[in-house]
Amino acid sequence: MSNNIKCVAIDDEPLALDVIAKFCKRIGDIDLSIYSNPALALEVVKREKPAIVFLDIEMDNISGLTIASQLPKETCFIFTTAYLDYAMDGFELDAVDYLHKPFSFNRFHTAFTRALRRIRGEESELKQSIIVKQEYNNVNIPLSEILYIEAMEGYVKIFRENDVCTVSRVILKNIGTQLPEPDFIRIHRSFIIHKSKVRSFNKREIELKNGKILPIGRQYTHSVTAILS
Repeated sequence: MSNNIKCVAIDDEPLALDVIAKFCKRIGDIDLSIYSNPALALEVVKREKPAIVFLDIEMDNISGLTIASQLPKETCFIFTTAYLDYAMDGFELDAVDYLHKPFSFNRFHTAFTRALRRIRGEESELKQSIIVKQEYNNVNIPLSEILYIEAMEGYVKIFRENDVCTVSRVILKNIGTQLPEPDFIRIHRSFIIHKSKVRSFNKREIELKNGKILPIGRQYTHSVTAILS
């Protein structure tokens, strides 16, 4: 019985599929199937449930984002695309990684390794940063630097150590889904905090290690107290 890792690559560009096939062969122990027809590929993936799918976003007739939303829950996926604009959407769909074409073998290998770690249940080691869009740029933010996140109208402000603040057009609920529990806690309808940055707390408010004081919403009092205690 083969112990090879079953993978599928979906891209309507044959050259892009050739690159993935070459890189998979170089890694070894990968059973790769390639498809230039996204609809056919999705049928195969739903039926065979491969471990990893390499998925282009910008394809004729269908978006890779649409395919990603229909993949089996147990299948990890890695986006491969020439367009950086979709990074935030990709991570909101829980993509393991986001490879910007043309990508190197080393970058591909890193993404593949991350997928293996997720498959083996090492998600907490994998999740070390988030990517958010600030104006026209994608900003990588290490989770360890985040103090707290504040909701504005249609935006969030991510306050980090060393007085760095990143503003992104995303709602607090959506960014909250990218943050590992229980490291990050929703304490108010307008605030999420990093648990390790708390200096002191009571039933009404929290003081962070940088001296910032934030209110605890009435509906969050019990859960916040339970977690921090």
